[in-house]
Amino acid sequence: MLAGRRILSSRSYNAFSIVPAHIEPYLVKVMMRARKQLDPKYTQLDADMEVFIRQETQHCKQHVAFNQFIYDAGYEVMRKIEADYKADYHRFLTQRSLRFNLAYCEGFEALGCASAEVWFHGDIEELLAGADPYAVELWKWHLAEEFEHRTVCYDAFKTLFAQGWWRSIVFGYCYRVWAFFYAARHINSYTRRCADALLAIDRQCMSPEQLKRSKEREQRQNKLIGRASLRRLVKVLLPWYNPKHKPMPQNMRELLERYAATPAA
Repeated sequence: MLAGRRILSSRSYNAFSIVPAHIEPYLVKVMMRARKQLDPKYTQLDADMEVFIRQETQHCKQHVAFNQFIYDAGYEVMRKIEADYKADYHRFLTQRSLRFNLAYCEGFEALGCASAEVWFHGDIEELLAGADPYAVELWKWHLAEEFEHRTVCYDAFKTLFAQGWWRSIVFGYCYRVWAFFYAARHINSYTRRCADALLAIDRQCMSPEQLKRSKEREQRQNKLIGRASLRRLVKVLLPWYNPKHKPMPQNMRELLERYAATPAA
């Protein structure tokens, strides 16, 4: 898989690339800890967790390379934001419980699953106009694999912390939903900060009319992504939510099959 040669036309997705560069190593560490707590009888879940770890490791490598292209294009400002973001995950790992960390991971995976649906159902095609095809391919590959392993964090959290009727209510639902909102707010705070920083650089040399059009495009983009995401994310709040019930889009399946059939470089 090649990292994007140039950046996307949407600053939101360029900014969002700081997330996989740092959350993926965090996900791997949390999942490795969870595997140590897993009863040996859960052989399929353990195997799924192993695949999950391999996939997330590759996502991290590709987005680190992708971010380098953004730095080289004149957006070194991302580095400071990334450093603060990375420090938060170190704090989570050293100061918070496995239950918190695994629930946070499931919150992120729910966000990733919804993002994959947005991309593969064509809700944001207009935002990709003029984008480098390698960058688009990177995101599609990444989000397809996020969707592919959409059940792993959910199953791991449920298995370790939500067994039995009262735990399924207190932790399997209430705590899971709280952690989803926590993860969403935390991640959004950094991606918004990064997008604002990238846009500030872009807008330094704009005329008043160009600045006006830029802000109008930003508002239209946020509304488009927000609407497309919200109708999918609201399902996360349902007591009977389970990501395994989400069907894989055919175009996503075809992309994964294409990569599965392509020899590793």
